Amino acid sequence: MRVSRIQAEQNRQTVIDVASRLFREHGFDGIGLKDLMKGAGLTQGAFYKQFASKEDLAAQASRRAMESAFNRFSAAGAANPDDPLGAAIALYLSTEHREERMDGCPAAALGSDAARQGADVKASFEAGIREYLEMLGLWIDEAEGEELGGKAMAILSTMVGAMVLSRAVNDEQLSKQFLQAAAKSALGLSAGAGQKGQLR
Repeated sequence: MRVSRIQAEQNRQTVIDVASRLFREHGFDGIGLKDLMKGAGLTQGAFYKQFASKEDLAAQASRRAMESAFNRFSAAGAANPDDPLGAAIALYLSTEHREERMDGCPAAALGSDAARQGADVKASFEAGIREYLEMLGLWIDEAEGEELGGKAMAILSTMVGAMVLSRAVNDEQLSKQFLQAAAKSALGLSAGAGQKGQLR
């Protein structure tokens, strides 16, 4: 039975959504096409009608994951107009975010994996990272004349690195200390921009 174009496109979007979550949980090489398609409720044979390769899917899923994470942290900032940066930092460096690998920031979940992927996957990450930097730059109102994105880059690097390390250890106290130290550091980096974020 032929699948309509509309249904085929819906199936394709479902695969991208599911892959964006499963890749964050298992890594790009930690899950095969059969299990990815099973997660989307489709057969492996349907994959080749929708995507040129697993890397093609990885690039599109990475783009979807970055957009989803950006929207989530942007919404946290928008909901707290008096201190958008503090709100986003508190959300990013929370134990809740640490535990939800499937829906969390792909830069923390897949950053080292992305470094070993092809140009298309890296391009998806780069586009998402640039969006993060632009959003952070607006929130901290980086001074004119300062190297573009300097503070934003330091804040993002601090947050992503802390999340990676907090997930890499067994010791719960040490894990929380990484998150707390990073939050303090990130807020300190923005202090000159008039932010008054509080740790939660």
